[in-house]
Amino acid sequence: MKIKVLALSLFCLVVSPMSAQQKQFTLEDLNFGGVNFNQLRPKNTWLTWWGDQLVETDIEECRLIDPKTGKKTTLFTLDDINKWIDSDEHHYVRHLAAATFPYPDKTIVAVGTKQAFALVDFKAKQIVWQDSLSGQQANSWNPVSKATAYVEDHQLYVLDAEGNKEQLTADGSREIVYGESVHRNEWGIDGGLFWSPDGQRLAFYRMDQSMVTDYPQVDIAPRIAEVQPDKYPMAGMTSHTVTIGVYDINTKELTYLMTPNIIKGGNSLAPVYFPLKSDSPTDSVCFFTNIAWSPDSKTIYLFELNRDQNDCRLVSFNAETGLPSDELYRETSPKYVEPMHPIQFLPWDKSKFIMQSQKDGYNHLYLFNEKGECIKQLTSGEWVVMEVLGFNEKDKSVIIASNELKPLQRNLFAVDIKTGKRTLLDNGEGVHRGKLSKSGLYLYDRFSTPTIPNAINVTKISNLKPQTFNLLTAEDPWKDYEQPEFMSGTIKAADGVTDLYYRMVKPHDFDPNKKYPTVVYVYGGPHAHNVDASWHWSSRSWETYMAQKGYIVFILDNRGSENRGRDFEQATFRQLGQIEMQDQMKGVEFLKSLPYVDANRLGVHGWSFGGFMTISLMTNYPDVFKVGVAGGPVIDWKWYEVMYGERYMDTPEQNPEGYAKTSLLNQAKNLKGKLQIIIGNNDPTVVPQHALSFIKACIEAGTQPDFFVYPGEEHNMRGHASVHLHERITQYFEDYLKPIK
Repeated sequence: MKIKVLALSLFCLVVSPMSAQQKQFTLEDLNFGGVNFNQLRPKNTWLTWWGDQLVETDIEECRLIDPKTGKKTTLFTLDDINKWIDSDEHHYVRHLAAATFPYPDKTIVAVGTKQAFALVDFKAKQIVWQDSLSGQQANSWNPVSKATAYVEDHQLYVLDAEGNKEQLTADGSREIVYGESVHRNEWGIDGGLFWSPDGQRLAFYRMDQSMVTDYPQVDIAPRIAEVQPDKYPMAGMTSHTVTIGVYDINTKELTYLMTPNIIKGGNSLAPVYFPLKSDSPTDSVCFFTNIAWSPDSKTIYLFELNRDQNDCRLVSFNAETGLPSDELYRETSPKYVEPMHPIQFLPWDKSKFIMQSQKDGYNHLYLFNEKGECIKQLTSGEWVVMEVLGFNEKDKSVIIASNELKPLQRNLFAVDIKTGKRTLLDNGEGVHRGKLSKSGLYLYDRFSTPTIPNAINVTKISNLKPQTFNLLTAEDPWKDYEQPEFMSGTIKAADGVTDLYYRMVKPHDFDPNKKYPTVVYVYGGPHAHNVDASWHWSSRSWETYMAQKGYIVFILDNRGSENRGRDFEQATFRQLGQIEMQDQMKGVEFLKSLPYVDANRLGVHGWSFGGFMTISLMTNYPDVFKVGVAGGPVIDWKWYEVMYGERYMDTPEQNPEGYAKTSLLNQAKNLKGKLQIIIGNNDPTVVPQHALSFIKACIEAGTQPDFFVYPGEEHNMRGHASVHLHERITQYFEDYLKPIK
């Protein structure tokens, strides 16, 4: 097998021990739940914008930062704030790290207490407004109207600036959900309350899940355990129904948008713009995502997606009447369409907006007018727009993050709306995440590279000519410890054409003349990646712990993972795990070609989709992997939820061959190596039925997996339980893949 490895000068980072007295890591140092974890993180600082002024929001005080020199001037302290608001034990601000400055032209800071949200004028040294809300299921405050929308005891309320409370709903329950995230957080949904720009109208989600089957989660805390069911719509089964309400705080009128599911219910105002067609068993279901308001607060825009997820429409609605105004855009696909981003209007021309789509094969920006006419494609090429940070109004440009320079990087660019010219705003290396000031004239850029743990630059963007000042470059927090070697390179995918990127972590005292047990860490699923050009090539701290114990750890981003374009991601359609395994086995071929890898001591570990991949590899290639640890694994996609499962697999009725091929129940008989399965006992994402059914299949087949459960935990172990988890994973490899002394 011929392997292509990227030039070491570009893609290899070696960290060697500096002296014999260096320390060794523990999981308390490395794991995010560990007692010493924060002391070994790279130095950082919290930042926010006050208009175009940069503010450092520290625990004890807020400081104004001169973007040209970095000089800091104290604005106020934590003691000042608590004195001005005359705090008591319930109205005491505990830190200023989350302080924000909602008004660019006013000396007002927004802070939160245990039972209130307050605006403090730090020039006048007094509180100017506060609410008294606490413990809500969801809430959203609007800085223009100072109105707060919130959900309490399942009901939706609006509290205006004068403290007048209006109850909008009366039928809220665990089955009728208001103002919260819907569609199980797919398509970028992370909330359910959407204020208009003028703060006078509120759009909100209403999700009726009364028809969705309960999954019987169990609470073991009471003496007699109690059932605490989750609503869980499995692939091919009845899903929930979502509608979108609009409340006007002036007229106090509540209207619902005339979306297709209301139309299917027999409303006489049924429009004809969305003739739903689907092969799904419940074709009246459709999904609504990426809600956006027009600049004048009169129109609501959203993407409507049919249940098959192959027909997507951008539709506008009259916010006052709820009637549909127009269908501005339609995109279909033989596989699936994923609308992930709301449209964004140009601040200087409210008749035009930017839309993101990967219809040409890669996620790019398109400029539209309000009639839905595409004026032009703003970006193009075999690379991905990863984020729109905002706009620079002076230069009339949009600021984006993309991997145009290299697939493993994330760099910031200004895109001239008129010409499409792109101007690089950072140093051209590493992984950058930026935050724009109010006008878009300034940018703070938090980044790392394989050799830089963390750095922050402040950039002025003027005439598309960036001027940069370095605010912080953190030293290596691990400098006193024995560090492993980190490197990255490429191999070819199973198609023989596509480049796949890997990371390899070796012991600090690596000897190429020795043979090392090797663990393949895998995720492999959509909307995620493991390898990029950030610090240590984005290595997880557990990999360092394993390298310290004498293992090599290998990580490969197979086809199906993110940021490589539509066809790369959709190669796995209707057959999850199959293409991914083929690519991972190319990684194994590469490992076996290395003289220092002990091919007789290969292990594999992953969580969630990675748990599914771990058991897939252990049972489809039983003579290759000696040991595996699978966390929260999907076992059969018919037990996974509607939105995600049907996007990638269609329904079990539509794709019986694919479901049969990918089910691990059929593979239980093939298990040879040592496999440990670990789950949270109350996992609402990959429900326990998966793991328990696989164990039952293994019992019937006479194979012998091991099983460990974290009571009360969900899909990922929280707090210090995560330290326990990673020690358990490590110990399993130590027991059965232990290095030869």
